[in-house]
Amino acid sequence: MTVLASKILRIFLGVLLAISALLMILFFVNVVSVDMVIYWGYFLLIFTAVIVILFPIVFLIMNPKNSIKIFISLGVMVVIAIIAYSLSQNNFTELQLEELETTADTVKYVGAGLIFTYILASLAVLSIIYASISRIFK
Repeated sequence: MTVLASKILRIFLGVLLAISALLMILFFVNVVSVDMVIYWGYFLLIFTAVIVILFPIVFLIMNPKNSIKIFISLGVMVVIAIIAYSLSQNNFTELQLEELETTADTVKYVGAGLIFTYILASLAVLSIIYASISRIFK
């Protein structure tokens, strides 16, 4: 990223932060309504989503050699997600689901998310251990 683009981005993010802080102060002293804060949150969420989607695409266009590594990483993540979903299960009865006001699918998705997190955390710990051990033998 060029120096000019970095400076412009830093100024823009500073302005967003200042507006957010001002809105929160005005909200807590009852000058602006909850709706205004919620709309600002929607704007920030949409802005963030656009940036999160746009920057990797620009990076892929600028560095086509690295795109294969990115697609392999995405493929591994999808495989891990499929494994996590297939390992998750619903252990609740219909009565328990009604008491919790949830569905079997929601329980399965939550279980898959937890298993996905456990798998990624385990891989992170294993990679740290591998890096430490391989450094000893160098």
